[in-house]
Order: sequence, then C-alpha cells, then structure tokens
Amino acid sequence: MSKKSDNKIKAEENSAKDKLEDAIDEAIEEVEESESSKEDAEDNSDFGLSETELLKEEIQKEKDKFLRLFAEFENYKRRTSKERLELFKTANQEVMTAMLPVLDDFDRALNEIRKTEDKNLLQGVELINNKFRETLKNKGLEPMNVEEGETFDADIHEAITQIPAPSEDLKGKIVDVVERGYKLGERIIRYPKVVTGK
Repeated sequence: MSKKSDNKIKAEENSAKDKLEDAIDEAIEEVEESESSKEDAEDNSDFGLSETELLKEEIQKEKDKFLRLFAEFENYKRRTSKERLELFKTANQEVMTAMLPVLDDFDRALNEIRKTEDKNLLQGVELINNKFRETLKNKGLEPMNVEEGETFDADIHEAITQIPAPSEDLKGKIVDVVERGYKLGERIIRYPKVVTGK
C-alpha cells in the first residue's frame, strides 16, 4: 500500500473518531442539561408534561442520536473497506505496467525464433513465455483481444495513424494492431494501439 493511501485512510479514521468524540461530548452535555431540566419539570407540569414523559422524550432523542451515529460509522467502515479492496486490486498496477514492455519483447523474440530451424530454442522460449504470462494472468493481468476488421472504438482503442483502407469493408475499422492492450481487473492499463482504415 502506498504512503498516500495509508495517510488518507488514517485521516478518515481520525475524522470518524473526532465525530464520535464530538457526539459523546454532546450526549454528556445533554444529560447534564436534562438533570437541570428535572428542576424545571415542575414548572412544565403546568403545560401538561410529567417528569416521566420528559425523561422518555430525552431517552428517545438520545436513542435517535445514537442510531444516526452508529449508521454513519457503519457507512464509514463500509466505504473504507471498499476503498481498501480497490486499492489491493490495483496495488500492483505499476509493476504490471512495467512488465508490459517485457511481454512485447517476448512476442517479438518468438516471432524471430519461429523463423529459425532450432525447434528446441523455440520450445524453451515458449515455455518461459507461457509461464510468465500465466503468472501475470493469476495476478489479474489480461490481454485485450483486438483483431483486424473490428470496428474502431475510441473508448477502448488508441489510433496511432490512419491509412487508406485496403478494401471497402475496412473503412472506419481496424486494419492493423501495432501494440496489444492489457487490462488489470476491469481497468485498462494500456490501450491497444491500432491503425484504422479511411
């Protein structure tokens, strides 16, 4: 976890503690006020409120305050736990982003090794490549499958250039994929770089 997120969580916890302490202080003040209002209860009997009715009202007010404070604290706990889960899911995003050029190099190396006749070398590099990709996949990294002929979508593709379409059906569509895109969980950490037809 980064220091910034730790500091943010600590600040929110301190804020919740401060609110809780303030609410407790207010409750103590109200209890003290209710004791002084007992003396005034005799005066209120002229208005038709007995001492027990006044105490019941005070208890109801305190109960309402407690329930509101408890609900607020539960919301705070739920929000912070959700933020922590999100942080854990994307905590390794920097490492994954740093590994993407290595994956690209593996793809290039495999393409070149396939041109040679050394099948043992090809098999060894493929084993390492598969193991590396499987490890990253277990940590949440998934390649985005983009193929030629798909419709270009600016929300999930990054167009680096536009060329005349080789055929009429490729106009406005993806002609070539220059660099593969990747997702970490649901978040896109690198958009696929594509060439579109015009």
